[in-house]
Amino acid sequence: MPVSYLRRLSGSKRTRRANIHLGVSLAFVAGAINAGGFLAVLQYTSHMTGIVSSMADNLVLGNLTALATGVASVVSFVSGAAYSTILINWGRHHRMRSAYAYPLFWEALLLLAFGLLGNSLEDHRALFTPLTVLLLCFIMGLQNAIITKVSNAEIRTTHMTGIVTDVGIELGKLVYINLGRESARYTPVRTNWRRLGLLLTLLLSFCLGGTAGAVGFKHAGYVTTLPLAAFLVLLAVVPLVDDARTRTRLFLRYHVHGGRRRPVTRTAAGSTGTAPPSAATNS
Repeated sequence: MPVSYLRRLSGSKRTRRANIHLGVSLAFVAGAINAGGFLAVLQYTSHMTGIVSSMADNLVLGNLTALATGVASVVSFVSGAAYSTILINWGRHHRMRSAYAYPLFWEALLLLAFGLLGNSLEDHRALFTPLTVLLLCFIMGLQNAIITKVSNAEIRTTHMTGIVTDVGIELGKLVYINLGRESARYTPVRTNWRRLGLLLTLLLSFCLGGTAGAVGFKHAGYVTTLPLAAFLVLLAVVPLVDDARTRTRLFLRYHVHGGRRRPVTRTAAGSTGTAPPSAATNS
């Protein structure tokens, strides 16, 4: 991918096109993590609706262990979203180009941690399965908050309920029969083809990611997390490098010149001023 494209994809200066491309990319990753995670821990970790419903069932049935697991999963998902928001707002306040890229990098690191935990699941499943579930919920919350903040809540990537609902809404508009022409008293119902195309693309990307994740975890195991983490790093690397270069230049500029102030001179009239900068200072 060209460097300029990657800079626009996850940089701080946003366009709708960049938001869509990033959303489609993250929908693929979310599908892969969700499907692969199910094969690992026999539980989907991005669907808070189902988890909250299961909490109600387990409360009524008196299954306190499962209830506690559900509560911990929701807390973990919320914590991931909160942490992502903290990182993004911190980056914005410090005018960093990697305000959105930094959480993506963290997601890549956490995916690698999931892969490492997975190697211990076979021998210590009772211990590491709950930790793996919480980690996956945290990752899903982290990622969903990234694209929600980037797109002002227009795009979601870790769950398809809202997207499928919106697809149904647009299809309902498509088959609706308008009985009159547009006027001050009558507004015809029209399909938003641009939005429908985006919704279908996100849905397809999630399905493709889920297929790839399921195939990968079935045949290759937890090593499947490596290409997913590498892909996230690729999405985030250019803004991160841009910020690193900027900070390095500022650090060197300050410490090479020692933070020296220009000497104060006194004019003939007695007023103070600063001496003209030397050639070294101008460089």
